[in-house]
Amino acid sequence: MAMTMAPIEEAPAAGPPEPAQRVVDAALRCIARWGLAKTTLDDVAREAGYSRATVYRMFPGGKDGLVQAVAAEELRRFFAGLAVVLDGAGTLEELLVGGMTEAARRVQGHTALQFLLAHELGAVLPHVAFANKAGVFDAAGAFARPYLERWMAPEQAARAAEWVTRVLLSYVACPAEDVDMTDAESVRALVRTFVLPGLRRPAAVDSSL
Repeated sequence: MAMTMAPIEEAPAAGPPEPAQRVVDAALRCIARWGLAKTTLDDVAREAGYSRATVYRMFPGGKDGLVQAVAAEELRRFFAGLAVVLDGAGTLEELLVGGMTEAARRVQGHTALQFLLAHELGAVLPHVAFANKAGVFDAAGAFARPYLERWMAPEQAARAAEWVTRVLLSYVACPAEDVDMTDAESVRALVRTFVLPGLRRPAAVDSSL
């Protein structure tokens, strides 16, 4: 049976309790090593140091349930990491540069996700495809909107969150030679040249930025 990740918008407010967290982390290591399709529940149980029956009791849905838990937990961790950066932003430019750089670094440094992008793109693509607004764009919008509303009207903040997410995904999926999304100064040049001008509108964005 083909396996896909859980809906990306399903991110819990807190991570799973121990020992479920141990199983989730073990699943990530297995996926990074063998991929999603080849990883079995036995592999994960062995990696976590539990029996298969114990893992089934934690995740009654079997592999499907475990994959959903892994996707939800990784999304929670991703946004929690971004929040640390965004909470300290003093200007819209700092918010955009810090958020885009941190997001790109987290994607690049995520070994399991990088394996899937390289070898099992079909497991990831439905959640990041531009046509799927119910996936990554809704999740990113819900997360980023409150931060953007510090500098723009709520309606524009919602549109801006989606647009900035599209820009980020475009560069992460198809890297450009002149833009390194993991380098803050490279991202700053992109933000100042293209992103900020696209967001600045009379009466919508603070003119003192």
